[in-house]
Amino acid sequence: MTTGHVGRAEKAPETLLAGEIGRPFRPPERSPRVAEIVAAARRLLEHEGPESLSMRRLAAEIGIRAPSLYKHFSGKAAVELALVEDALFEIGDVSHRAIHEPGSEGQLVSLVASYRRHSLAHPNLYRLATHGGLARGRLLRGLEEWAGNPWYVVTGDEHLAQALWSYAHGMVTLELDERYPPGSDLDRTWSAGAAAFERAARRAS
Repeated sequence: MTTGHVGRAEKAPETLLAGEIGRPFRPPERSPRVAEIVAAARRLLEHEGPESLSMRRLAAEIGIRAPSLYKHFSGKAAVELALVEDALFEIGDVSHRAIHEPGSEGQLVSLVASYRRHSLAHPNLYRLATHGGLARGRLLRGLEEWAGNPWYVVTGDEHLAQALWSYAHGMVTLELDERYPPGSDLDRTWSAGAAAFERAARRAS
């Protein structure tokens, strides 16, 4: 998601699309032990930050010897990739729900607001999934495109979709970093940005 997770797929119908057309996207399928390891890694990441994600610390968290982890993951990077997949799935799920049940504010505003709430609620997971390089070739097939499709749905243009996601990502990052001056009305800032993109989307349609 470092350059945006915007796919070029067509507008998604009520059955959320990913991979082959018409097949709902599912969370990653994992064995009970792998699921336990990933859940423990997420707890460490969310509560203690990325520096806690070592194989030794993770093994201690679930009460096994560190070498036993390598039966399931090749190393720390593989564990992080599993967390990135979880993050993309959750962001995609939140985003699809936002555009299919937008309420009175409309799809674009609902999408941006939902993305903000979810990302701010999971800051360490969000940073892991959206900062630095992305091993796209190792991700679940179709996951990134599915997660990004709502941004295309609300804009109708792939370039505008990437611009909208970049705006939302930048706002989230600055908000997490507390880089806005004290007293800034960020709700109004978010609303102003969403309104500007809504106008641009109408012009592009």
